[in-house]
Amino acid sequence: MTTITETQSLTGRDTIKETGRLQRLISKFGPSVLALVVLLAFLMPLGYGISTSLKTDSQISKTGSPAIIPSSEKTFTYEGKEYDVYQVPTENGIQEWALVKKGREQSSFVDPANPEAGLIEWEGRWRTLERVWVPDIQWSNYVDAWVAIDFLKLLGNTLFYAVLSTVGAVASSTLVAYGFARFNFPFKNVLFGIVMATIILPGAVTLIPRYAFFNYIGWVGTWYPLIVPVYFANAYNIFLLRQFFLGIPRDLDEAATIDGAGAFRTFWSIILPNAKPALTAVILFHFFFAWNDFLEPLIYLAGNPDKFPITVGLTGFNNLYTQQTNLIMAVSIISLAIPLVVFFFAQRIFLEGIQIGGAGVDK
Repeated sequence: MTTITETQSLTGRDTIKETGRLQRLISKFGPSVLALVVLLAFLMPLGYGISTSLKTDSQISKTGSPAIIPSSEKTFTYEGKEYDVYQVPTENGIQEWALVKKGREQSSFVDPANPEAGLIEWEGRWRTLERVWVPDIQWSNYVDAWVAIDFLKLLGNTLFYAVLSTVGAVASSTLVAYGFARFNFPFKNVLFGIVMATIILPGAVTLIPRYAFFNYIGWVGTWYPLIVPVYFANAYNIFLLRQFFLGIPRDLDEAATIDGAGAFRTFWSIILPNAKPALTAVILFHFFFAWNDFLEPLIYLAGNPDKFPITVGLTGFNNLYTQQTNLIMAVSIISLAIPLVVFFFAQRIFLEGIQIGGAGVDK
């Protein structure tokens, strides 16, 4: 009885140790595994787009083709002619033979590994056989898409719109946010509340009135309706920047004032250098918004294809090349290149900037 009890006690202690070890492993590697799974889930559409952009037209249109790896149908040249290669069931297993002569119930094949043996008669219906596919990356799809869409022109239009509107949006929002964060004036909180209320105002509500106004003053068909309004600040940008400015110690302002700096000099020499993370976040947010903006350029630039940005140009490209999914994916991947490069080089400052939400809540 004593021996059994001791054995049970040892078994219980071993079980507890194993459970504790498992819990430590889960706590150590669990978050990383979960993050990796979530990352893969988000990257799956991008991976599918890249894979599709490198495929041939036949791979996309034919059933039974590889779903992921870009491939083309294998062929074999026999006596100066090119023949398709199929997977043929034989007594020795599945063989890769080239179909030379098609028949209803009997067909002639040749073995690419031993063409000197001549034709091989095979009984069966060749239409039931599966084609042999070999990896074949079509880099030329990107060249064809680049030429077909006149991508340089679309890229120039998009950069013009994104850069110019980003400069205006950030500059105006920074000045307004500085005023709300550092100055006291009548009805300050009321005005800030009104500005914040515009965030919940749907864009569709003001779309028709804005279009009617811009059409009345003759701006429709030009860049003005897209660029000029952003120079009057944006409530979302104002909120982010104001919260960050509130987190900058006022002692720095007072020190600058003692040294003889005015409000604008303090803003330029104290506030802006200390607000780089917030400024970077706002710059990237608006740059990506302008880069992906579709509705307003479509409305205000209608009838002026020479001014279309990438988003509107891609729509016309999709309508022309509906059956060529590989080219559509290729031009979509090209359009993603610049935003990805921008985010890659600014990601550290950007990730710091998006954490500013509570920087000045307690101020």
